[in-house]
Amino acid sequence: MLPLGPRAAIPLALAALVLGGVSGCGSDDDTADTGGNLLRERPQAAVANPRLEAAAMQATTDGDTERAAVLQRLSDVPTGIWLTPERYPLGSVGGYVSSVVAAGADTVPVFVVYGIPDRDCTGQLSAGGLPAEEYLPWVGEIATAAGAGTVVVLEPDALAGSVSCEGVESRVGLLRDAVHALDDAGVATYVDAGHSDWVPAEEMASLLEEVDVDRARGFATNVANYQPLQSERRYAEQVSDLLGGAHYVVDTSRSGAASATGLPVTDWCNPPGQALGDEPGYVDDGTALDALLWVKPPAESDGTCHGGPPAGEVWIDRAVSLAEAAGW
Repeated sequence: MLPLGPRAAIPLALAALVLGGVSGCGSDDDTADTGGNLLRERPQAAVANPRLEAAAMQATTDGDTERAAVLQRLSDVPTGIWLTPERYPLGSVGGYVSSVVAAGADTVPVFVVYGIPDRDCTGQLSAGGLPAEEYLPWVGEIATAAGAGTVVVLEPDALAGSVSCEGVESRVGLLRDAVHALDDAGVATYVDAGHSDWVPAEEMASLLEEVDVDRARGFATNVANYQPLQSERRYAEQVSDLLGGAHYVVDTSRSGAASATGLPVTDWCNPPGQALGDEPGYVDDGTALDALLWVKPPAESDGTCHGGPPAGEVWIDRAVSLAEAAGW
């Protein structure tokens, strides 16, 4: 049965096992705190995915009850609500954010802000983003509409990717201003920090300091990636320690197979042999980990690789295979 609210807190003994001996940073009372762990206070908002629901209905019509059940269950799991300027441009993004907030007064929406200029500066499959002069007004519109009681994961890959791209100072400055705008509006913000198989913890902590992560709730790891949960926790705890106990969240939407083996995944684009990971929910185990999230909706493609549709488009067969591999 799929839990619709926050899952039970992970027992401390299990947390120690997952962390593989890495010590935590303490409880919510003695780590850096900006506004408290909203994901412990209220359940994460679930926004309907019409494509998944339609596919579930079609499977039912076709008599494939197992596929229908998997797709319906998948559509019920709360995932990140991605905000891109291509879909929600300046002038309309605020209205959409306000509608999501109004629809779930007793829940916490998790928005993913993904519009940094020269977004995929490494030339991969998620190119786009806003002109520099439009970026902060766009983020400001989001911040005003979201307000207190909401969560933002800020700019997946932006900091980690900046080490390989030109214009690092400009990108860092924009992210810093975005952090300030979201903080001023009371939004609990987690700045994306890449993942455990990318930028070393010391370098990432330095980058996070440059964007004033102390003005945010903390940072996020493994967004839209596949790395083992145990590796992400070790990495995140190292970064957290270097930042004086900053809180963090981990994207586990597609980390199930890697978590079973403990091995890093080197292919980021629809790699075969993957599985859904731990379902989202808050964590209360005495460490700096606030929650496990499905930031990346697992039904969405990473791009036109391994037979996938363009990045961000729903890929039903892939979603079903990920669920089946996880034993759903």
